[in-house]
Amino acid sequence: MNLSAKKCVACEGGIPPLSGELLQKYFAELHATWELVNEKSIGRKFEFKDFKEAMAFVNKVADIAESEGHHPDIKIWYNKVELELTTHALGGLSENDFILAAKVNQVIANNANGAK
Repeated sequence: MNLSAKKCVACEGGIPPLSGELLQKYFAELHATWELVNEKSIGRKFEFKDFKEAMAFVNKVADIAESEGHHPDIKIWYNKVELELTTHALGGLSENDFILAAKVNQVIANNANGAK
């Protein structure tokens, strides 16, 4: 499954969030340091050289999120950024969360300076 090649689809609820083996299958596709939190959200922390690099990363994530129509919660502390993804309409995780996470992974992989 190539999550980064997929597009997020609007989710209005009415379906169950991912769970069990299917959730684990999606999580395994991320190949990165994402954390699964109570099977309800996924999160990842990043550290950059300075505030400017952190903000450049956040702006790239914001552009992707806006184009996908699926938005993470973002916390910023100088050179540290924390992203959390969940599908609020479901009260848990959907494929959209993993698609966006995979696209964030691509941003980091393409970043010449990289994040810790």
